[in-house]
Amino acid sequence: MPFFKRNPFGHILFIKTWLIRILGILTHQRFKGFNRLKIEGSEILKKLPENNVLFVSNHQTYFADVVAMFHVFNAGLSGRVDSIKNVGYLWKPKLNIYFVAAKETMKSGPLPRIFAYAGSVSIERTWRDKGKDVNRQVKMSDISNIGVALNDGWVITFPQGTTTPFKPIRKGTAHIIKEFKPLVIPIVIDGFRRSFDKRGIRIKKKGILQSMEIKEPLKIDYENESVESIVEKIEYAIEQHSSFLKVISKEDLAEHEKMNKLRKWSKN
Repeated sequence: MPFFKRNPFGHILFIKTWLIRILGILTHQRFKGFNRLKIEGSEILKKLPENNVLFVSNHQTYFADVVAMFHVFNAGLSGRVDSIKNVGYLWKPKLNIYFVAAKETMKSGPLPRIFAYAGSVSIERTWRDKGKDVNRQVKMSDISNIGVALNDGWVITFPQGTTTPFKPIRKGTAHIIKEFKPLVIPIVIDGFRRSFDKRGIRIKKKGILQSMEIKEPLKIDYENESVESIVEKIEYAIEQHSSFLKVISKEDLAEHEKMNKLRKWSKN
């Protein structure tokens, strides 16, 4: 029966549809009310294939970033260019949008679990666990699940694996690109860490101009290009290469320095 139709991860699409609708209505004012979201490049979305598309983006909060992308993607697909005006685009949301997230984050409470049902591909981080640095092997099941999500639709990933700006791109993202050969779409966001707390749930400040720029697909030679070359392309595309440090805002620079101090303090 259509009512019980499921996606490849076993999630009932009827339930997922209503979760996206409800969460979308509840969060819309965060991007088109209390704060304003400036969008660029959303006309690209309607030109993309139905599946095997990987969005790579810098990361500023745990949840607000990806929620904003769900709004922008669905609005763009419904014909709204660079606008999320009128939440009618949520009535028929694209149900095969997924986002890669840390398993521990998505199990940290009722609300993250709801977000997870709406589209998370949860993975175990190989470098961080419960606030401590670790070094463990990649779980092949995690890689397989990302492949399943790409085969079914669009996947959003934050290749730095942290909300701290200018951290290195994880090579795992480049390996995934070489393995599954997706169309790679860079996204650059800004203003979210000034608008929200780190989790992206509590509004920290109103009247902030947020921005999201969707760029043209990266040109990648999947067979011959090295992992290091793909990593560098992503760094430049999402504006997280060290050369961009000199052009970031004073507020973001202060946040960057604050995180560095906290990280050094926690190690001592």
